[in-house]
Amino acid sequence: MIKKVAENIWKVKADSNVYFLDFKKKIIIDSGNRANRQQLVSFLTKIVDSKKIDVVIFTHLHYDHVGNADLFSNAVFYASKEAINSLEKDGGDAVLNDDIMWRLKEIDLVELPKKIEGLEVIKTPGHTKGSVCLYYDKEKILFSGDTIFGQGITGRIDLPTSDVLKMKKTMIKLLDVPFNTLCPGHDYAKPKAPDFIRKAGLEKEFGY
Repeated sequence: MIKKVAENIWKVKADSNVYFLDFKKKIIIDSGNRANRQQLVSFLTKIVDSKKIDVVIFTHLHYDHVGNADLFSNAVFYASKEAINSLEKDGGDAVLNDDIMWRLKEIDLVELPKKIEGLEVIKTPGHTKGSVCLYYDKEKILFSGDTIFGQGITGRIDLPTSDVLKMKKTMIKLLDVPFNTLCPGHDYAKPKAPDFIRKAGLEKEFGY
């Protein structure tokens, strides 16, 4: 499934979402789950030649977001400093899949700057140590990875490198981001608001 999000921006849905930005440089945000590789390739080839991708940005390094990195043989790969350090220190806990971890370690990961190709990098630890969101101010779009999903669902905080307290701070931080369109890592259905959001009276702000 391919959906046009905005001018020169597409979402490719194959389990986890992959975003293609046809900017001055051709950008991929997250590379999806390797288990859905053929589905991703089938959709992606309709909008871009994978060999022409210049930049791949990972919102975090879980296997379902980095599993098809090798499709983009001519790209430069970016992740947060914290994510890169976690990969080295935590290994399989940072990726949640040992096979994908070893594949990822063969890639030269470059530390994300504060801004890249018109996208503001927002550090959003909580789901993982090195999670980031990417904000495209021109279209008021937030690419949120697994930090926050549609209808205000927050990412899991029970995984090996998750941090409950940091996730709470991240949620408060995102209140100051004036996005109109949310582009999350998955399209999940709406659950009950987490306790800390309800106790803070922030249900409306996060779409509950």
